[in-house]
Amino acid sequence: MDKAPQPARLPDPTVAPARRGPGSPAVAGALAVVVVALVAAILILPGLPLGVTQTDSPTGSPTTAVVLPTGSPTPSPMPSFIRPTPTPGPTFTTYVVRAGDNLNSIARAFGTTPRSLAWWNRGSYASLDPETESYDPNHIEPGWVFVLIPGVVVDDANPPSPSPGVPTSEPTVGPTGTPAITPLPGGPAAVVSHGQRGTTQVALTFDMGGRLDPAVEIVQWLIDHEVHATLFPTGKAGTTTAEGRAALELAATRPDLFAFGNHSWDHADFTTLSAAEMADQLQSSETAIQDLTGATTLPWFRPPYGAWTFAVREGVGAAGWSRLVMWDVDTIDWKPTADGGPTADDIVTKVVANAQGGSIVLMHLGGWHTLEALPDLLAGLQSRGLVPVTLSEMLGS
Repeated sequence: MDKAPQPARLPDPTVAPARRGPGSPAVAGALAVVVVALVAAILILPGLPLGVTQTDSPTGSPTTAVVLPTGSPTPSPMPSFIRPTPTPGPTFTTYVVRAGDNLNSIARAFGTTPRSLAWWNRGSYASLDPETESYDPNHIEPGWVFVLIPGVVVDDANPPSPSPGVPTSEPTVGPTGTPAITPLPGGPAAVVSHGQRGTTQVALTFDMGGRLDPAVEIVQWLIDHEVHATLFPTGKAGTTTAEGRAALELAATRPDLFAFGNHSWDHADFTTLSAAEMADQLQSSETAIQDLTGATTLPWFRPPYGAWTFAVREGVGAAGWSRLVMWDVDTIDWKPTADGGPTADDIVTKVVANAQGGSIVLMHLGGWHTLEALPDLLAGLQSRGLVPVTLSEMLGS
């Protein structure tokens, strides 16, 4: 008897299918395909980094997307570029030739060469121009003022311009750092920015030419505290105004404390004047101040605005003023705080922090906060062992 057909058996969903091992032909084939694909990708796309996939953009062009693994840290930002502060280049200083000097001795003292001295100074002295037939390096004279850069040698293939290029802030110094202010009578005025270093002396100097209040109070405070100082009034402000006259007359009562210098007649820019006009400015101021105080302003001249050139030095020296006085500490006390000028504390901090033996400090009898600053300023200098003196006491007449 025939058996009836049995229905097809469906797999039991509760029974897991048998797991295919790695030896399964199907699995092995799939792995082989993957390996081949990877090798092909490496050979065909060698520049494609790991973690990068290519997909089709909506326009059909392939695009590249960077894929970061889950949990990868966010890349650190690149550091910002900070431009280094440029190193300042060498600067000129000046030297007044003394009796017995020659180019060789001066060059040795400043670590340069005689030829370099000639190149730097050919614009002032024709005998020192190596490019002319009159070149005579053995001919130099006491009182000549040389510009030079210590430790620098000029390249003969690229010499400097014949024009003298003396910066207005550089002192006139000798090889040892002592101011070399021994120009011949009538020769160019020597530029002085400081006295001899390593001393305890500091020269406090006060200009007067614009704002006059509180000039009288400042002079009185200096007298009350026996402070030595040098005053640089213009002839006009110091002798034609009530405040100026009172201040200078008061200072004249203490010649042991005060010396006087010449700041021109009316604060003219000497770089714009002829030699005759310079002489008129200086002599007019000298006559008026001497008539009022009995004191001369010779040999000290402070150029208005601190502006000078070699021509100014020549004109001032020819008029009889042999020292052109600059400074190495500038309080800028003439400028009101509303315009960015210093407070009394600013003035004190600047002077006490920067003054050293031989310093020449620039202040003004009409300074906005100068009177207020003086007590702490003097106390600060004293704490550093620095003693105020006049320019005559520091540098000699």
